[in-house]
Amino acid sequence: MEYRQLGRSGLRVSTLTLGTMTFGTTALASSLGHVDEAGVRRQVDIALDAGVNLIDTANMYSIGASETLVGKAIQGRRDQVLISTKVRFPMADGPNDAGLSRNHILEQIEASLTRLGTDHVDIYHVHEWDGLTPMEEYLETLDNLVKSGKVRYLGVSNFAGWQLMKALATSDAHNWNRFVSNQIYYSAEARDAEYELIPLSVDQGLGVMAWAPLAGGLLTGKYRRDAQPSEGRQITDWSEPPVRNPDKLWDTIDVLIKIADGHSASPAQIALAYLHAKTGVTTLVIGARKEEQLIDNLGAADLKLTQDEVDALDVVSAPDIIYPHWHQAACVGDRFNAADMVLHGPKRPS
Repeated sequence: MEYRQLGRSGLRVSTLTLGTMTFGTTALASSLGHVDEAGVRRQVDIALDAGVNLIDTANMYSIGASETLVGKAIQGRRDQVLISTKVRFPMADGPNDAGLSRNHILEQIEASLTRLGTDHVDIYHVHEWDGLTPMEEYLETLDNLVKSGKVRYLGVSNFAGWQLMKALATSDAHNWNRFVSNQIYYSAEARDAEYELIPLSVDQGLGVMAWAPLAGGLLTGKYRRDAQPSEGRQITDWSEPPVRNPDKLWDTIDVLIKIADGHSASPAQIALAYLHAKTGVTTLVIGARKEEQLIDNLGAADLKLTQDEVDALDVVSAPDIIYPHWHQAACVGDRFNAADMVLHGPKRPS
């Protein structure tokens, strides 16, 4: 297992992170996995034995049940693992039971610590944007949590580029602890993050944690152009992530399968290895409904693709060059920096 620095922090995390959205028994978890307490313990054992040192959960996963199950699974070995959790989504029906208000954050960090059975969270992510709460209110609250010792590092998830840059600038202006982690959707199915979020992360020193790196199971190889499995997340009512270009998806899966055959690997392992090779990526958050899925995904940790294989996947999954990026490429491409090259560096269709 490789370990990479998380942004500009001193924290080193494994290139694969155990995701826990499948842990629990609520209706939401049921459509994703429904992993019970015994299954959670086995998954945690398997991940730690493979060298994973980060478990990612959230207060809203199964409305707290995921955190509780993680807490039970790591009891007696808290010092062996880093814990990431999140705050933002509704935890009840009251008017103050969601968002990033000081009230909600302070309530939820205490609840998360209790469920996890720990006195601190290693990475605390704001789970989504809140356009109604003043940014200074929640950034100062998060800074105070770091200073109190209840949180070690701060992360952000699912912000737009301008929202994230505003948050970083606000933290810098007040000398508050800033985000070191940017947890975003990124996969060979949709490389939208290369427009703004990954270049911003490279420029500002945030480590990228990619969630749904297999696009909700679409890139595992069990979904084919002319064949669909009898079970799986994508045949339920769950529609995240959305597929906007099915033909492009099937073309990408074809290339994944071809490369996998050459490595005697699974398409899922190739899809994960591809993201490991991408600029700015620190770790991939992998979640599993079944233990065999987790074991297969962990096999990607030591898999290295050739440059030709990376180029082939870059070409088939290339995002459109939207404005202002096409204009910049035409006019000022000779002065691009490392952040610019996240979008403009990979191979594209000729």
